[in-house]
Amino acid sequence: MGLDVWLLLGAGVVIAAIIAVRVAHRSGLPSLLIFLGIGLLLGESGFGLQFENPVLAQQMGLIALAVILAEGGLTTNWNHVKRSIPTALVLATVGVGVSIAAVAASVHALLGMEWQTALLLGAVLASTDAAAVFSVLRRLPLPTRLAGILEAESGFNDAPTVIAVVLLSAATSPSLGEALLMVVVELAVGAVVGLGVGPLGVYALRRIALPVSGLYPIAVLALAFVAYAGAALLHGSGFLAVYLATLVMGNSRMPHRASSRGFAEGVAWLAQIGLFVMLGMLASPSEMPSAIIPGLVAGLILVAVARPLSIMISALIVRTAQIDRLNWREQAFLSWAGLRGAVPIVLATIPWATNSVHNGTAKLVFNEVFVIVVVYTLVQGPTLPFVAKALGLSTLDEARDLEVESAPLEELNADLLQIRVPPTSKLQGVEIFELRLPTDAQVTLIVRDGRTFVPSDSTRIRIDDQLLIVTTATCRDTVERRMKAISRRGKLAGWFGELGS
Repeated sequence: MGLDVWLLLGAGVVIAAIIAVRVAHRSGLPSLLIFLGIGLLLGESGFGLQFENPVLAQQMGLIALAVILAEGGLTTNWNHVKRSIPTALVLATVGVGVSIAAVAASVHALLGMEWQTALLLGAVLASTDAAAVFSVLRRLPLPTRLAGILEAESGFNDAPTVIAVVLLSAATSPSLGEALLMVVVELAVGAVVGLGVGPLGVYALRRIALPVSGLYPIAVLALAFVAYAGAALLHGSGFLAVYLATLVMGNSRMPHRASSRGFAEGVAWLAQIGLFVMLGMLASPSEMPSAIIPGLVAGLILVAVARPLSIMISALIVRTAQIDRLNWREQAFLSWAGLRGAVPIVLATIPWATNSVHNGTAKLVFNEVFVIVVVYTLVQGPTLPFVAKALGLSTLDEARDLEVESAPLEELNADLLQIRVPPTSKLQGVEIFELRLPTDAQVTLIVRDGRTFVPSDSTRIRIDDQLLIVTTATCRDTVERRMKAISRRGKLAGWFGELGS
C-alpha cells in the first residue's frame, strides 16, 4: 500500500478511537478495551494486517509508556499526593515484591508452571497501569489521600517492575543479592536524573523567552525524554526519571503550564490509542482459547490473593514505621483498584523479544496476560465507583482543579477550584460570608439548577450547588481545609476543633 493509503488508514483509526472514547465514557466501559478491539479487528483475524514483531512492539510500547507517565507527572497535584508518597513507595517496592512472589508460588503450585515462567508472569503482572489509574480514578470522588496513594503508586511501580522483568528475562539470572543491588542502583540513578532534569528544566523555561507559546509544551515533552533517555544511558530507571522530572515541572510555576498539560494530555491519548491498537494487532485470537483457563486462574490469584496480600503487608509496614495508617476499608479499595492495562502486555513482550525462555512459552505468557487484562479490566474498572460508595469512601465535596485554557490565572499565580455540595454536607444553609475564607480567596460563581450566578455575602449555599472559588496559590491549602471543615462540622467547625485536614 502507498503512503496515502497508510495515512488514511491511520487517521481513520485515530478518529474511530476518539469516537470510542466518547462511547466508553457514556457506557462506563474502559476505553482501552475498545482500542484493543480495534487492533484485533485490524489484525490477522480481522482485516488481515500482519504484525508479529515483538521487538518493535516492546520498543514502541516502552516509548508510549514514557509519554503516558510524563502526562501523569505533569497533571499530578503535588499538594494532593505529597502525604501519600511514603506509602506509595512502599507499595511500589515491597508491594511489587510480595505480588511477584504470591503469583509465582500460586501458579507454580496450581498450574504446574516452571519457576522461571511463574516468576516472569508474576513480575509482568505486578505493576498497576498508570494510564488506567489516571483515567479512571481522577473521575472518582475519592479522598485526596487515597487517590494520591493510587496515583503515586502507579507512577512509581513501573520502574521496579520493568527492572524485575528484564532481570528475569536475561539469559543468565543474577543471584537475589545481585538483583536487589541492581534494582536499588537503577532506581537511585533514575531518581537523581529525574530530580535534576525537572528543576533545571523549570529554571530554563522561566528564563528563556521563546518566540511562540506553542514551543513551551514541546520543550516540556522534550525535557521529559531527556530525563528518560539520560537515565537509561546511565543504566538507571528511565520510567522513574521521567515521572519525577515531569512531577517537578507540572507543580512549578512554568510559563504556559496549563497549555503544556493540555498538550501532554493529547499526546498521551495518542500514545494510548497507538499502543493498545498495536498490542491488539500483535495478539493472535486463534491462540487465545488455550490461554483462557490459565489466564483466568492467574488473574483470580492476582486480584484475590496477591494484590490484597501486598496491600496488607505494605499497610503493616507503614503503620509500624508510623508513616501512615490504612484502615480496612481503604485497604479493601486499594486491593480492588489495582488496575492492569497496557503495562503488563508491554512487559510480556520483553521475554518474547529476548527469547530468554522457549518462544512458545513466552507467547503463552503474552496470551495469558492479554486475557487477564481484558477480563479483569472489564470487571474492575466499571465497578470502582460502586465499590468506593459501598465502602463509604466517596467524597463528593472534594475540591477539584479546573484548567482554564486562556490562563490569566497563571499570570496572577492563582488557582480555580470547583466544589460540589453533597447531600450529607453541612455547607447547606451556610451564607457566603460565614465561610470566612482568606482575603485572597473568593467564591466567584455558583451553579444551581443549571443556572449560574454571582453570589453575594448573604447568599445561602444549598445541596447540589457547585461553587467556583478563585484563590491565590499561597492560600489554596487553607481554603481547601476550611471548606472541608465546614462541610463536616458546619460553620462553627473551628469551635469543635475540626481543621479539615
